[in-house]
Amino acid sequence: MRADLRRVFAGELASARCAESEDDAARAWLHLERAHVLSQAYAGPHVRVHGRMLAFAWRRRDLRELVGQLPRLALAAPGSWTGRAPRGNTGGADVGIFTPMDVPADLERLLRPARERR
Repeated sequence: MRADLRRVFAGELASARCAESEDDAARAWLHLERAHVLSQAYAGPHVRVHGRMLAFAWRRRDLRELVGQLPRLALAAPGSWTGRAPRGNTGGADVGIFTPMDVPADLERLLRPARERR
């Protein structure tokens, strides 16, 4: 993961943690989803986000999300390694595991190769 991408990824995870500590579940989840979009091409970070989503669901006692994160956690690394993780997918149980989605404009710019970001 490039340094700029890693910095934004870490910021999203930190923002999720902060929002959750302020009991703002919706904002915390949004930051986890954004971190997921940034992590999809990188097995370690991708698994880490799904682990955080699983833990979040556990703390919220959200059985649907908890159960939905189990296969995602198992498929995250292989999906990243093979390039089959669906671009833009937000990673929650409310969307299909293989469903591509639009990438937010600010994240899209970060995800483009360096030669295209100019």
